[in-house]
Amino acid sequence: MTDAVRHDFGAVTLQSGITLPEAQITYQTYGELNPARDNVIVYPTSYGAHHTDIEWTIGPGRPLDPERFFIIIPNMLCNGLSSSPSNTAAPLDRGRFPPVSALDNVRLQARLLEEAFGIERIAMVYGWSMGGQQAYHWAAHFPDRVARMVCLCGSARTAPHNKVFLEGVRAALTADQAFQDGWFATVPVRGLRAFGRLYAGWALSQAFYRETMWAGLGYGSVEDFLIRYWEANFSRRDANDLLAQSATWMQSDIADNELYGGDLDAALGAITAKALIMPGDHDLYFRVEDNRREVAKMPNATLKVIPSLWGHRAGNPSQSPTDDAFINDAVADLLAD
Repeated sequence: MTDAVRHDFGAVTLQSGITLPEAQITYQTYGELNPARDNVIVYPTSYGAHHTDIEWTIGPGRPLDPERFFIIIPNMLCNGLSSSPSNTAAPLDRGRFPPVSALDNVRLQARLLEEAFGIERIAMVYGWSMGGQQAYHWAAHFPDRVARMVCLCGSARTAPHNKVFLEGVRAALTADQAFQDGWFATVPVRGLRAFGRLYAGWALSQAFYRETMWAGLGYGSVEDFLIRYWEANFSRRDANDLLAQSATWMQSDIADNELYGGDLDAALGAITAKALIMPGDHDLYFRVEDNRREVAKMPNATLKVIPSLWGHRAGNPSQSPTDDAFINDAVADLLAD
């Protein structure tokens, strides 16, 4: 594992038409690039996450094996490490930071691979949640460069009900008095706490709470879980960054661009990578049925549902060994094919 590295792109015009004068992606690598430059796995980050939050899935003997693959985690724009509202100079700081799309992220990630490493083709793109959305964008927009893709609890296009969920958490955050004129001038302590509590009811299933699974994680009550896990988790992050990332999530759509002109079927049909789409059967906002319809339009895709009470978190099972083993077996089979 290397230390995190910043790659600067200079001025970049985003899909919105607004230019970031000093765009950058901060990334971390694991393992070594082989002479053929064909052992590459791209592992984009998810909502609110830094590379340090998802690197637990990387290790010897696991599918994401640094002894076999060269794994790159590019931090998503707006996550506080890559170009974000919290680290960009005026006049594009905080609430003036331009809208960022999933495609903006993937286009810069492709440039990063080429400019920093001379990489043209990747063995697999792997992602959970918003990382899965970026995996879909990689496969649809660079079909000749992506051999395999894995999407865990994500989608090709953000569904209407998923947007309703996002509207709810955004409303909780922006109800804080600190939100004025489209941005947060101070830390919205109450808003972040409300954000975390509302998120807790969506990210985990009804059955998770009914079966008191939080107790097995070391929490004495639901209130203890809400405070020490969910409130604490989002209070680590800048509120302007969280709001910007949620907008990226809400507008995610692999067909919303000049290449596909809104034709989702055409975009899905263009994905030639061997694709493994793994929704959670209890996920409340990335639904199995949405993925089922997507896979039906993809020429080389398999739908494998994760049977788990962990809801959306089934796709990032840091505390669920059973789900971790289920995902690892499926991904290992994909890499062995």
